[in-house]
Amino acid sequence: MHEMALSESVLQSIERYARADGFERVLAVHLEIGELAGVDAQAMRFSFDAVTRGTLAEDARLDISATPGEAWCLPCGHAVRIAKRFDPCPDCGSHQLQVTGGEDMLLKSLEVA
Repeated sequence: MHEMALSESVLQSIERYARADGFERVLAVHLEIGELAGVDAQAMRFSFDAVTRGTLAEDARLDISATPGEAWCLPCGHAVRIAKRFDPCPDCGSHQLQVTGGEDMLLKSLEVA
């Protein structure tokens, strides 16, 4: 389950921000996860709860928003949305797509006390 490693990485980022900005408690964490990032939101929530026990982010609300998968179709030259990798172009049916978005996971913001 790579969501555990991702949750640990998010916690490390939170701890770095806490040291730099001097806050002691995290109330909410806002993540943006691309549809093509290969991250299961339910597994991420479970992992985040496990990883943050006993830390400044224990019991913090985890808000996850999804960003759409985006690609450039080489044959028809259109920017298109795709739900998963290897989907065909919704305009021309080609599989020659270059993914241009929706692969990232970003820590967008924190609510702290």
